[in-house]
Amino acid sequence: MTLQQVCERARWKAVGQHAFFAVVLTLSALGALAGTDLTTGTALLRIGPAVGLAAWYAYWIALRGGTGRPPLPYLVGALAAWVAMSVVDPALLPVAVAVLTPYWLRRAWWSAGGVLVLGGAWSWQRFTTDGSADVRTLTGCVLGAALAVNIVCYVATLDHESHKRQRLLDELTATQAERAAAERQAGTLAERQRLAREVHDTLTQGFASISLLLDAARDDLPPGSPAARRVEQAMRTARDNLVESRRLVQALRPAPLDRTHLAEAVRELTARLTEETGIEAYTVVTGRQVALTASSEGELLRVVQEALTNARRHAHAASVSVTLSYLGDALAIDIQDDGTGFAPAARHVGIGLITMRERIAALDGTFALESVAGEGTTVAITVPLPIEPSVSVPVEPSASAPSPAAGTQRMAPAS
Repeated sequence: MTLQQVCERARWKAVGQHAFFAVVLTLSALGALAGTDLTTGTALLRIGPAVGLAAWYAYWIALRGGTGRPPLPYLVGALAAWVAMSVVDPALLPVAVAVLTPYWLRRAWWSAGGVLVLGGAWSWQRFTTDGSADVRTLTGCVLGAALAVNIVCYVATLDHESHKRQRLLDELTATQAERAAAERQAGTLAERQRLAREVHDTLTQGFASISLLLDAARDDLPPGSPAARRVEQAMRTARDNLVESRRLVQALRPAPLDRTHLAEAVRELTARLTEETGIEAYTVVTGRQVALTASSEGELLRVVQEALTNARRHAHAASVSVTLSYLGDALAIDIQDDGTGFAPAARHVGIGLITMRERIAALDGTFALESVAGEGTTVAITVPLPIEPSVSVPVEPSASAPSPAAGTQRMAPAS
């Protein structure tokens, strides 16, 4: 059921309730007038409270939107008006049916109790008026009250089942939307992996072959000749592009997450950085690891990749550390290097930093960059963790479990 259909149904439900109130109040007032000598005074004495009750209902229920959840002031005022009208003329006792109109569906027990009270009051009124009440009158009163109670309970049950069915439909719609989002995400990841394979099998392999051919051509040329220098420049360019194509493949396809979790994937990144550049890179993990969604871990891994790439290409660092701190309700990631650093206010903000900020903002996290010229750079990231995580990542004592002395386990650089 669409939102428009729900609103249309609620509107017609409110219209029917207002119409029922008006009909019951009007018929009760006309019935009271028909049983008396009609004069201006008697008419005003009966019509006046009825008009006041109608205005009270219109203000609290129709104008203030109390159809679904009637406010307490309405009930107090309406019951006071009903008592006053019943004292003026016991024939106005059925006005209680109009008073309870907003409660027929939402408050079935209240409505049933009101019907029973109304039946008792009507029997008492007949007894005081006629001086006695025969069996037929009492039987009719009991049967009428029982019928009214059954009708109220039946209507309330139908309304309850309708709301229950609507909740089930809403849950089904939400589940279908989540499934569609998961399918879109899976399709996106599959397409990214396909692109990664294409780049790896074409550009990366091509740059590698060019580097090998240029290397062989350089060996055939006289050392120091102009042709050898140009070949050397071309080979350096090919190798740089080979590195960039490999970085692009890693960015498109965070392969470590296909077989492990974020902490292990970050360890692989730092180990690869040490292997390829000789930079002392290591990972520290503290706290009880919690598995985030695949998309969230993928975004965090790409941010760490970008930070390590910046440290590799621009910082000229001798060591880089990545610290993952699981704090119960948040995950803090710090990437720190001892490179040249820079003044953030004076540095032109590149697309890499902008992308990193956008990725963390999409995860409802915070991103901070601290750097001083000559003193290195620190990237601080904080993202929220599930309040009641359903999946915990087993912690291997040799990998990330806190040691008794230091509280954290330092990962040795890969050789």
